[in-house]
Amino acid sequence: MSAPGAPTWRRLAYAAPAFVLALPIIPVYLHLPRLYGVSLGLGLTVTGLVLLGARLFDTVSDPLVGWLSDRLRWRGLRRKPWIAVGALIAGPAMMQLLLPPAGAGTLHLLIWSVLLYAGWTMVSVPYLAWGAEWATDYHGRATLTGWREGFGLAGLVAAGAVMAAAGDGAAPATGLHLLAWLALIGGAVTVPVLLVLVPEPLPPGGGHRAEGAGWRAILANKLFLRLLVAWFVNGIANGVPAALFLLYLRHGLEVTAAEEGMFILAYFAAGILAIPLWLGLARRLGKHRAWALAMALTCAAFITVPFLEAREILWFLGVCMITGMALGADLALPPAIQGDVVDVDTWRHGQARAGTFFALWSMATKLALAVAVGVALPSLAALGFDAAAVDAEGRLVLVVIYAVPAVVLKGLAVLLVWSFPLTGAKHAVVRRRLQRRAAANRYGMEAG
Repeated sequence: MSAPGAPTWRRLAYAAPAFVLALPIIPVYLHLPRLYGVSLGLGLTVTGLVLLGARLFDTVSDPLVGWLSDRLRWRGLRRKPWIAVGALIAGPAMMQLLLPPAGAGTLHLLIWSVLLYAGWTMVSVPYLAWGAEWATDYHGRATLTGWREGFGLAGLVAAGAVMAAAGDGAAPATGLHLLAWLALIGGAVTVPVLLVLVPEPLPPGGGHRAEGAGWRAILANKLFLRLLVAWFVNGIANGVPAALFLLYLRHGLEVTAAEEGMFILAYFAAGILAIPLWLGLARRLGKHRAWALAMALTCAAFITVPFLEAREILWFLGVCMITGMALGADLALPPAIQGDVVDVDTWRHGQARAGTFFALWSMATKLALAVAVGVALPSLAALGFDAAAVDAEGRLVLVVIYAVPAVVLKGLAVLLVWSFPLTGAKHAVVRRRLQRRAAANRYGMEAG
């Protein structure tokens, strides 16, 4: 049974692990440097280099896992075995990282961070590909993606709430321990439920294999490249404000530390609540145009930021809610469009390669965030911003770099996406052709 016709409980079983996968993101990305560099005494330089190496490994491992999960089978299954093994690796690695034993040093951080990223990749890439293969209908695929990404956003909100409730001071050990155990127990429940209750469909489009249908064909796929470039550009546009968000709140808007959580909560909560709205709009306009409108909405919100004065809290809270709403579209719609592009590749080349496509998608996500951080922070320093002594000129530099690149880059992404040629009607034609091919293959096997 495909996802659109599946009962609600089965779609919940598919989406729920996204909540658990999101729980450790804030601890791992925000708190590990302080935990190991300061609390455990490794030093920020050593900790930063170790984590950089682990994240580079994380990035380059994506295409390998995607390619292998497309090609290897165990009892006819391609996605489930990787998720099961990846969860068994990631769970203990997360516990070792967030609950380090006494005397944990550089080698401990390196080994367990590499294992955590490896396990995460082994879960996340096949998980995304599985969703695209299970939901084959144009709108049903967006709905399933919306469920998954909504649960992921809820996991981020829950993690932030736990850290805030436990205290976010110099040694947030209580919050880290609680989140680690919540993620471990949640994974022990949701992953087996996923593997048992959610069907993994047979690979589509067999019986036909075009010549040269390898990496070169994927990288020559104009639909995929156009979508990937738009996703990458939009990822940088999201990543620059994210990298500077806390700096802007403190030195641009001049909010207190106690007020910061309000903006973060408003942003992610708006993203969750807006997903059904974007799915409804996608049914009317198409997924690509609904996404383009969401990005244009973010541009309109960010245009106002350079004109805000210090302590204009309510106005910026509105900006956070509007851009958070657009985040719901950013997360729910592009992966669903990516699934449609994979169907076109399957029709052309006769290979089910969703794992490979989503691995490259994951790589682009990570590289966009790396580029955003690598450009935003040095740009601040180069233009004279000093967080220890912020004057009017420094505040202007901060505000401009925080807001303007997002407007320009999202505007470029809108141009790339608005006239995207793979519409719902064209995708329906591709699906019918794939179904006829599959029926012909079954008939040929039975006749033989």
